[in-house]
Amino acid sequence: MTVQTPPRARRRRSGRFAPYVYLAPAMTLFALFLALPIGYALYLSFRTVKVSGLGLGKGARTEVWAGFDNYARSLTDPDFIDSVIRVALYGLVLVPVMLGLALLFALLLDSKRTRGRGFSRVSIFLPYAVPAVIASLLWGFLYLPRVSPFYYVFDKIGWDAPDILSSQWVLFAIANIGLWGGVGFNMIVIYTALKAIPSELYEAARLDGATEVQIAWRIKIPVVTPSLILTFLFSMIATLQVFAEPMTLRPLTNTISSTWSPLMKVYRDAFTRDDIYSAAATSVIIALATFALSFGFLRLVQRRAFSQENS
Repeated sequence: MTVQTPPRARRRRSGRFAPYVYLAPAMTLFALFLALPIGYALYLSFRTVKVSGLGLGKGARTEVWAGFDNYARSLTDPDFIDSVIRVALYGLVLVPVMLGLALLFALLLDSKRTRGRGFSRVSIFLPYAVPAVIASLLWGFLYLPRVSPFYYVFDKIGWDAPDILSSQWVLFAIANIGLWGGVGFNMIVIYTALKAIPSELYEAARLDGATEVQIAWRIKIPVVTPSLILTFLFSMIATLQVFAEPMTLRPLTNTISSTWSPLMKVYRDAFTRDDIYSAAATSVIIALATFALSFGFLRLVQRRAFSQENS
């Protein structure tokens, strides 16, 4: 005699697997296009090629276990160390100015005295929608003295404009491109947080005689501090991954080397020198450094960032 499962029990059993059915496409894409490439890069970072004889013929080049040799070479490579120093200076120039302008624009747009908010908001955000390669090309031609309209105007006025693509100014030239594209995104994040502040706080402050500057300094900025922390984290990660801007400007000047940034060194090792093993090790180092800095920064500011959520 067979015992049939009640319909309610069958529905309950099938309902247990329903979330996994919905998650299956996302999990499959995650495994194929993120987890597997990361695992393969990690595997390659511990491998190298052993050349026998002249390296000619079948079996002359074999892939062998290298241990941590690729990591040791990357960490002691002067080109990699110099690229890290350049990116650190790039971040020190870019991130504070970008977040300061984003906060200023967000506060101005949130002010009642501001006119044309919609147009201003779109105008500030629009550069972020321009791809980094296109923006780098546009600014690159504006930097070239022979084709730039700015240099033409300066020449007619009689001013001596510096060569922005020279070794002395090229870091600021690259930072300017990141600044032009990044202010809008951060401004939108901060402005959205400002719009979530209850208007009763402003009314109470005005009744107490607070000016708009005092309201911004004592109410708005403290309330949007979690958003400032979030934008700083995103900006720091983007700084460590800078690639498109210097890579696009490189053909326009000889002051940008093929290893100007860590990711450019990875590109050179993988596609110019055909050393995918060293490139994989450097990629893992960059990923670990990004994770360590991000995690350390969040641990440092977690009380300030999440105090409102925990209260």
